Amino acid sequence: MNVRQIVLDTETTGLDIAEGHRIIEIGCVELVNRRLTRNNFHQYLNPDRKIDDGALAVHGITGEFLQNKPRFSDIVQDFLSFIRDAELVIHNADFDVGFINCELKKISAKLGEIRDYCTVLDTLKMARQAHPGQRNDLDTLCKRYEIDSGHRDLHGALLDAEILADVYLAMTGGQTTLLLDEQSGENIGLRKMDSPQHRAELTVIYADKEELVDHEDWLKLLDEKSGGQCLWRTIDQGN
Repeated sequence: MNVRQIVLDTETTGLDIAEGHRIIEIGCVELVNRRLTRNNFHQYLNPDRKIDDGALAVHGITGEFLQNKPRFSDIVQDFLSFIRDAELVIHNADFDVGFINCELKKISAKLGEIRDYCTVLDTLKMARQAHPGQRNDLDTLCKRYEIDSGHRDLHGALLDAEILADVYLAMTGGQTTLLLDEQSGENIGLRKMDSPQHRAELTVIYADKEELVDHEDWLKLLDEKSGGQCLWRTIDQGN
C-alpha cells in the first residue's frame, strides 16, 4: 500500500486572520512511501488586499506581482483534488490550516474544512517533543539535521515545503532501511534506500508557458531584492 504525504506551506498577506489577511502562495511537495515524486502543486494567489510591510519583508511577494494571479476560488478544486486522502505535513499546522479553512469558508460553507479531505501532521509539535525547551523553527531544524538551506534568502511556500520535506525525513529516520543478514537475521547495518526496487514511479510535470512567465517574473523580483545576486540565475547559467 502506497503512503502518500503532502508537505505544505503557505505565504500570507499578514499573520492574523481576524484582520482579514489572506493566502498569497501555496506550495505542496508530494512524498510517496517517503520518497519525493516531484509531483508538486504550486500557485500564487491574488488576495484582493494590501500586503503588510512585515510580511513583505519575509517573503518579498508584492501586490503588483500578484495582480494578474488567480484567486483562491479559481484554484480551490485543483488544490483539494491534489491533497485529497493524503496526510498533510505542515510546520506549525494551526497557522496554515487556519488560513486554508478561512479561504474555504469564504467560498462556501459546503466545502467544509481541510480535515474533511485529509489528515494533518504538525512537525512543530513533533520537534517540540523531540527537542523540548529548544528552538524548533525551520531554520534551526535545518542546522540541527544538517539540511542545506543556504539558498533561502526569502521565504517562499514551495521552497519552504521542499526544505520541510527534507527536515521531516531526517526527523523521522531519514531514508534508510535496516539490513539483516539473510542467514542469521542479525542486524548488519543501515543502507540508503537507493536501489530501484525502493523507488516510487515518478511523474514528470513540465512547466507550461504561463508558469515559465511567472517564474521569470519571480526571478526579476529576487534580482531586485538581492541587488542582482539571485542564486537561481547562477544555477540557470551553470546549466
